[in-house]
Amino acid sequence: MNTEVSAAGVRLGLRVEGMANSRPIVFVHGWAQASSAWAPQFADPALTERFRLVAMDLRGHGASDVPAEGYDDPRNWAADLSAVLDFTGENAIVVGWSYGGLVIADYLRTYGSERLAGIVLAGAITEIGRGRPGGKIGPAMRAALPAALSDDPQVAVPALVEFSRDMAVKAVPGGFAQALLGNSLAVPPSVRGALFRRDIGSEDVLAAVDVPTLVIHGTADLVVDPSAGEYAAGKIPGASIRWFEGVGHLPFVEAAPEFTTALRLFADEATA
Repeated sequence: MNTEVSAAGVRLGLRVEGMANSRPIVFVHGWAQASSAWAPQFADPALTERFRLVAMDLRGHGASDVPAEGYDDPRNWAADLSAVLDFTGENAIVVGWSYGGLVIADYLRTYGSERLAGIVLAGAITEIGRGRPGGKIGPAMRAALPAALSDDPQVAVPALVEFSRDMAVKAVPGGFAQALLGNSLAVPPSVRGALFRRDIGSEDVLAAVDVPTLVIHGTADLVVDPSAGEYAAGKIPGASIRWFEGVGHLPFVEAAPEFTTALRLFADEATA
């Protein structure tokens, strides 16, 4: 089911699966992607028969509105996620992939963790800006910039093709890989660039987290350096980290059964 919510006049597209009265898991995708990235989880009965899955399209992405500005304000990202939690209800597990981890940090910075049952960071950043250890990027991301932000399709498209290919180090279904590329191309270049025009640390935010947290990171991630996951796990009190050996930036696709099992067990424990 597809639906939408509104956050300060910005309509946000949602993909929903599972019973309305089930415990909610909210998925937050990464830079230049969309809610469809979570297709393996939405197709897995191990999750859909136990939880209500809600994947949001970030502002400027997927089926959501594309405001002209506001992408550099953490309060906007926080308000967007808050609107989704209004829809799902409290005590949600929030799963942030890549830039989605930064959105979760923005939410925590603004609202704290009161409405959350737990946090999962998957190949995620929690900071952004030069020299920020929680936002350290890998060689694939460095190679894609700044070309992937260009208005010129002859510059941007080849960079995005290579970036999409480098997300995974293990084989992923061809249709899924092409959908990832399509998601990137569907995000306006102005939005792709705006998400990088931020400089914010999250050390104090992470140190204040008081809900169960699981960090999942592929050891072969070429987009977000594994040290960014290690940083988050080290700052969040009681956080556990699970390394997916030989997996890249798509642990929920490259190792979907292992990822889904880890998420299900974590959600069961966190919401018990």
